[in-house]
Amino acid sequence: MKIALAHKRLDLGGGTERDFYRTAEGLRDLGHEVHLFCGEFRVPPPKETHAHRVPTLRLGRTAQLLSFAFLGPKTILPHRCDVLVSFGRMVSQDVLRSGGGSHRVFLEKMREGEGVLRRLWHRFSLYHRSVLAVEALQFRPQSYRKILAVSQEVKREIIRTYGVSEDNIAVVYNGVDTERFHPRNRERSRAKIKAQWGIPSEAPLVLFVGSGFQRKGLNRLLKVWGSPQIEGIYLLVVGEDAHLERYRSWALAQGQGRVILTGRQDNIEDYYGAADILALPAFQEAFGNVILEALASGVPVLTTMAVGAAELLAGQLREGILVNPDDPRELQDKILAMVDHRRWSILTSRAREIGERWSWSNHFLELEKFLSAVCQEKGSCGQTKETLRESRP
Repeated sequence: MKIALAHKRLDLGGGTERDFYRTAEGLRDLGHEVHLFCGEFRVPPPKETHAHRVPTLRLGRTAQLLSFAFLGPKTILPHRCDVLVSFGRMVSQDVLRSGGGSHRVFLEKMREGEGVLRRLWHRFSLYHRSVLAVEALQFRPQSYRKILAVSQEVKREIIRTYGVSEDNIAVVYNGVDTERFHPRNRERSRAKIKAQWGIPSEAPLVLFVGSGFQRKGLNRLLKVWGSPQIEGIYLLVVGEDAHLERYRSWALAQGQGRVILTGRQDNIEDYYGAADILALPAFQEAFGNVILEALASGVPVLTTMAVGAAELLAGQLREGILVNPDDPRELQDKILAMVDHRRWSILTSRAREIGERWSWSNHFLELEKFLSAVCQEKGSCGQTKETLRESRP
């Protein structure tokens, strides 16, 4: 197939950007002709893919959003691709990939944990008003053939918010690199990471990974770290936030040196190797790649049903799902139960099984099958490179 993938930028800085880049690589490796359409290219495109720039207005993020949404489809159309998959905000596409869920629901959920000024900003911001307007256009029946949701929760959210027919939405969970994220990292990384950050070798370690701390639930964790019952357990926070220094001060006051903020770390697989559990008690997270990364690393997770990847948890691992994330007692009790090493061997084995089930290779085979069905429905399916090679005399 000749596949068009569209997103506002090619970058590796965020979850959607990394998914976009990895999807280009995965579909290319399956033999498809992959074309990338972006408003800007901050990193070189993957080898053997075709890059095209979508003209966008560089007058602030609102202008960039609107120009990409309307000019993207017009830029892509002359290239006559078999299927167009949009990873962002465009008013027309064959497949609308909803990797972040509905922006309308996102704003509603964020009101739960934000102050008055922030809620007013979200309500009256020109940028957020523009996102909502484009989103409403995206979910019109004439704007897509199929919607690709990254979780069942996102699927339910879209149906509930925009009245989309259930038959028009497919769920394909994200994938994970099961070689990079592997239980063997524990042997080579645990002592190294603990020594690097001054954590006692025998101390239980809870890991938090993500940027945008408030939305991803770090506030909930910090509120319990002053409890005497948590004494002796360390919290390692990996990621960036606009208010990082404020969080450092809060962490120092609450955790008495047992909460450490590292900033962004490129060798994140080593941090999973050092951890006893991953904690992501988020207010809103359409999928949460860090959940899969932890599971593939053999690390149990503590999370909420607001995180799409929580749907993948099974058996005893479901005990890590918080019923009431704002109840400090429940959060504290689950942390204490999950860092108990008497259960760790059972939990880590089951975690790895789930990680292997959702490897990138399995993900791309499922995605390929889905895109092929869209092509057949559209009547535009081309041949893969492999098919072309087999058909030659």
